[in-house]
Amino acid sequence: MRVSNVTVRKRLVLVLFLGLAVFTIIALRLGYVQFALGDWLTDRAEDSWSRDVPFEAKRGEIKDRNDIVLATNISAPSILVVPRQVKDPADTAEKLASVLEMDVQKAYQLVTKSESIVRLNPEGRKVNKEKASEVRALRLPGVYIAEDSKRHYPFGSYLSHVLGFAGIDNQGLTGLEQYYDEELKGEKGHVSFFSTAKGNRMPNLADEYTAPNNGFDLRLTIDSQVQTIMENHLDIAEATYNPDGAIAIAMNPNTGEILGMSSRPHYDPENFREVPPEIYNQNKPVWMQYEPGSTFKIITLAAALEEGEVNLEKDSFHDPGFIEVSGHRLRCWKKGGHGSQTFLEVVQNSCNPGFVVLGERLGKDRLFDYIEDFGFGQKTGIDLQGEGKGILFNRDKVGPLELATTAFGQGVAVTPLQQVTAVSAAINGGYLYQPFLAKEWVDPMTNEVVDSQAPIMRRQVISQATSEKVRYALESVVAEGTGKGAFVDGYRVGGKTGTAQKAKDGRYLENNHIVSFIGFAPADDPQIVVYVAVDNPKDTLQFGGIVAAPIVGNIIGDSLRAMGVEPRKDQIEKELAWNDEPLIEVPDLVGRTKREIHESYYELKVDATGEGEHVLAQSPSPGVKVTTGSTIRLYMGDK
Repeated sequence: MRVSNVTVRKRLVLVLFLGLAVFTIIALRLGYVQFALGDWLTDRAEDSWSRDVPFEAKRGEIKDRNDIVLATNISAPSILVVPRQVKDPADTAEKLASVLEMDVQKAYQLVTKSESIVRLNPEGRKVNKEKASEVRALRLPGVYIAEDSKRHYPFGSYLSHVLGFAGIDNQGLTGLEQYYDEELKGEKGHVSFFSTAKGNRMPNLADEYTAPNNGFDLRLTIDSQVQTIMENHLDIAEATYNPDGAIAIAMNPNTGEILGMSSRPHYDPENFREVPPEIYNQNKPVWMQYEPGSTFKIITLAAALEEGEVNLEKDSFHDPGFIEVSGHRLRCWKKGGHGSQTFLEVVQNSCNPGFVVLGERLGKDRLFDYIEDFGFGQKTGIDLQGEGKGILFNRDKVGPLELATTAFGQGVAVTPLQQVTAVSAAINGGYLYQPFLAKEWVDPMTNEVVDSQAPIMRRQVISQATSEKVRYALESVVAEGTGKGAFVDGYRVGGKTGTAQKAKDGRYLENNHIVSFIGFAPADDPQIVVYVAVDNPKDTLQFGGIVAAPIVGNIIGDSLRAMGVEPRKDQIEKELAWNDEPLIEVPDLVGRTKREIHESYYELKVDATGEGEHVLAQSPSPGVKVTTGSTIRLYMGDK
């Protein structure tokens, strides 16, 4: 049948429009793919072609308050393999095994593994530069050197429990490294290269580098000078007494800033695998819980003074060597007792029966209110893991005997950090501060402080007037009482001894004590509080005044000099014991002649150098106290 021309034209127009519609749809689809999905598809394609060689971010450094580096990073490259690019697996495995000192069969299994990128773990992880250079010199296809780093602690075991350590993947595992891991670790970067489905590199596509974001540097409250002094004196104590352990803490009582913290035994963070976990996991200053002994009497004293239950100089107490409580005889450390004494002398003599009386005057509720207000039975909130809470009697079960023993520090358990925090509040005007270590976060690129921690004052526990009385009483303990070993000429030191029996299986051990001393200075304006506890010192009388007090005195004296605190002459004169060497004040000899010095009598030796008749300089300086028979060095000359 013949079709008319009109019908043909209509059909042609229909086909034309259908063709235009199809073309328009294709054009729109191509435009959508090109412009709307272009970047996404390109990224997907590049992602399927790309292989990333990771670049570790630099972990933030940890520094002391004066920017002395305590934890940093050193270069430690890692070896990576792209198995599909390895042309001769057997030869590659043999050469890598030789350089990295690994099993050839293990190396072969790794270089033939069906993965895009393989780490040679652990032999090829964080190797030294020499090993990396040897591998690079082999020029093995498919083998790459990734820039990497590992943690380095320049001072070894110094501050080890506080700093902690980081693992092979630069993740913090203990200490501050773990507590502030997120801020320190940063974000990884990488170098991307492009390869075909068979693993061959695409020659026309350049490598892409994504820079890592380095972690922030952490500036601590720690003062390296104080920490060094503390570490040195603990080393001496270890060598002298061979103890089961030792603890030391130094804090600024006016802010809660930790100036130093150490414990024994310690370890080198870079070699933590070489010591048992119970050593590196136990930061004793914050974790250990034990009976505090007489250092706890400071809390009873502060509470009694605040409540007006005692006048230290007017109230008196007769100590026969014991006190009867609920049918139990609680003894004083001094056999036969101290006899009649003022309550100031009760504090100086660390007389248990006298403190039992103070506890009885306060009563259960008031005493335990103060104990809790001073922070015992709860965490201090320091920025470290594993902090203990201590153990207090259940108040509902406290009878006369429990009240009595609590008053002189027996039957309760505390942590060393709780002790330091509470005593700081007792002597700083009554303010309880939260201790802390992280002072500031610093951008390593700009050195700008991006965040900082201000002191956190929890509450005022006692009045400033009461705090002043506590300071005076504790200063007299050091000058005239059981704490004479902590006396430092030129600095007003206050403090309290502590000697606590260790318990095991519900019974106290014989001749096994934790001896301690907590001291502060200057007594009228405290700048530092130092606590030292020595666990079971050997070959000595186990008393805090004999073992721990001299250590604290040495740490305080050396630290104050390092901190630039000038010595003064207004301290309470030390009451000399039978075995104390008397001190005499060095006279001012500058300007005197040889004849004048010869005609005068001094209980000192003179060593004169130089030509001339007059003294131009001397050492030690005038006013310094030295032992009888010490040598004064003079430089002679003419005026």
